[in-house]
Formats: sequence, C-alpha cells, structure tokens
Amino acid sequence: MTTHRPRSLKHEYELYVEREIEDYKNMVSRTYLMSVADEAVRRLASGTQMGMTELLLAAEVDKIITGRLQLPSYETWRKRRQRNASALQRPEHWGLRGDTPLKAAIPFLAGSGSVLVTGARMEGSALYLAANGCDVTAVEPERAVVERMMEAARNAGLDEKVRGMVTDLHTCLGSWTREDPLTAVICTPAAFSGLSLEERARVIEVLQSVTSDGGVHLVETIVAGSSIVDEEELRSQYDGWAISIVHDKGDSKTFVARKAVA
Repeated sequence: MTTHRPRSLKHEYELYVEREIEDYKNMVSRTYLMSVADEAVRRLASGTQMGMTELLLAAEVDKIITGRLQLPSYETWRKRRQRNASALQRPEHWGLRGDTPLKAAIPFLAGSGSVLVTGARMEGSALYLAANGCDVTAVEPERAVVERMMEAARNAGLDEKVRGMVTDLHTCLGSWTREDPLTAVICTPAAFSGLSLEERARVIEVLQSVTSDGGVHLVETIVAGSSIVDEEELRSQYDGWAISIVHDKGDSKTFVARKAVA
C-alpha cells in the first residue's frame, strides 16, 4: 500500500465536525432545515455582510448546527482524541485476545508496515494494526463487512490507514499492482475457501513474492475444529522461511512464517 502523509489533527477535527453536521442534516426534516436557513438569513441580515451569497449562507447554517450540537472545541477534541489513542492500540478494544499473535508482530510493523488482512473476522485485525501505525489492505468478498469496517475506521480516525477491497484473495492477487512490498500478511482459513490445492499454492506463492525480506505471514490453521489449509501443507509452501506455531484459545493454532533476509 502506498504510504500517505498523515493528516494533521486540525484537519481530522475539521472532518469530524463536517461529518457531525452532515449526519445531523440527514437526520432532521427538510422543514426543520429550512427553519435553520431562515435563522441564518436573519443573522446575516443583522450583521455587516454586504452580500448574502449561497456560500456564506451555507457556512452560517453549519455554524448554527455546530452550536446546537454543542460540538467540542478543537482543544477539547484533541485532548479526548489523544486519550482514546492508547485505547485503540489495545487488541481487546477490537475484540481480539490480549495475547493475540498479532501483538508480537506490532513492534517491527508499527509506523511503516504495509499489511494485507483477509479471511473471517478480519475487521478486528485490520483496525488493530491500523491503530498501531500500519497501512492495511483488507480483502473481503462481502460488501457489508467492508462497509462496516470502513465506518469503524472513520469513527476512529483511521480511514487513511485502511483500504477495503470487496473481492476474494484469489481474484485480488490476480490483478495485484501494489508497488510497495508487504511487511505482513494475516489470513484465516476462510481466505482459502473454495480453492484447490494448486490454487492455494499459487496464492501463497504470490503473497510470498510481494512480501519484503524479514516480512511475516500469520495463517490460522485450525478454527472451530475445522481446517481448510493444514500445517503440513503450509510447511511445504514456506520452505526456507523461519516457522513457528502459536497455540491460541482452544484448538486454534496460528502458523507464523518469517521471510529470510537476503
């Protein structure tokens, strides 16, 4: 994923205010909005403005709505945002276990990592990694899931760190055009659903080829007692990578492979 220059907190605040105002406008009736516009006209008429342009009127309407919503000032919002940042960086905030295998990957990913996340329950992993500074591409065939994730990202101020793709992993990699190499790949068995042994092997080969030296792949091998891709298959695919197995809650296991540094 191409790295973008992060938005300033001031810009984040302006976007927050704009979203709150738009949500308010969408919630109230047109009649009510017209009454707000009438109030804006009266305010402008009693002021010193020489011309009442549509732009000026729209700005005054937004100002009235901001007051009625009692939105916090920039300084209040900034302090609240900084307090919330530490909470967002905790895996439990996103519904993950405190000892999730992702936590061990954070130190070398944070701030510069480009990560691909796919498979069941990918939302929590994607948002957790984004909150810790990673640029995340989340691949999921269900549009509703992607939309829900992106809404959560916007609410947390993480939307510039997350890119949602409504497609499956096999199709996504078939037209992969990313120039920046991946530093991590996070998969659950659902990402390989419907693929033959040969197709799974090809998908893994492509993922390996677009992963930078020292990058890591985390693949859940057993979920709820079932397995689509097993440990033996993965070991044969990741020959030459440093491999470890992390035992999660119950029977679940995560296959972890780190690419050698040339």
